[in-house]
Amino acid sequence: MERFLSSWFVSSVALALAALLLGSRMTIGEEGESLLNRVIALAVVGLVFTFVHQLIGTILKTISLPFIILTLGVLLVIINAVLLLLTEAITNGFGIEFAVAGFGWAILAAVVISVCQSILSAFVD
Repeated sequence: MERFLSSWFVSSVALALAALLLGSRMTIGEEGESLLNRVIALAVVGLVFTFVHQLIGTILKTISLPFIILTLGVLLVIINAVLLLLTEAITNGFGIEFAVAGFGWAILAAVVISVCQSILSAFVD
């Protein structure tokens, strides 16, 4: 349970940093909302992203491991971008505003999120 909570925290912070760096290309929460509502939206998006990453991501990465090795990890970035877009679809279904401006921006966001998660995990764990 503690591992999941730390992963949720790290994912939420990484998503916030990616949204900050990508500006209007990746948004979490609506523009005119209060800070509290945006933090709640970030927490929900982080929670959904953590679930998607740990459940679906693990299965996808296990199944595609030979291709990940063959492409020297490039496929891993694409899988992470797809998981981010899946998170977008799920959270929008719940009425939480989370948007990525397309697949190319999702790839860039996935790289930023992965780097942030690696750095933050070193401090949290």
